[in-house]
Amino acid sequence: MGSTIFSKIIRKEIPADLVHEDDQCIAFRDINPQAPTHILIIPRKEIRNVAEMEDEDAPLLGHLLRVARDVAKDQGLADGGYRLVVNNGAAAGQTVWHLHVHLLGGRALSWPPG
Repeated sequence: MGSTIFSKIIRKEIPADLVHEDDQCIAFRDINPQAPTHILIIPRKEIRNVAEMEDEDAPLLGHLLRVARDVAKDQGLADGGYRLVVNNGAAAGQTVWHLHVHLLGGRALSWPPG
């Protein structure tokens, strides 16, 4: 496994405020939140981004979305709404080269983003 900050969090070398953990992924609070609730859902498998995922990773990405749905419900966001964001590449704002889903909520989110 690589040396991104997310890899280190998965290996528990760096502490994180976990809200979910299973055999396929972990979810934790972002240390630089962009909304009152800002949680990152990351696969344990190291995938740089959506563009570099393999076809066989599709069920894993579906699992990440299911976990995002469940975490949103647990965080009280299901009724008011929330946003899921996956940045792909530097121009899209990706800064950690380990695929991850941002779960944002707790306030009105404007459109378009960015």
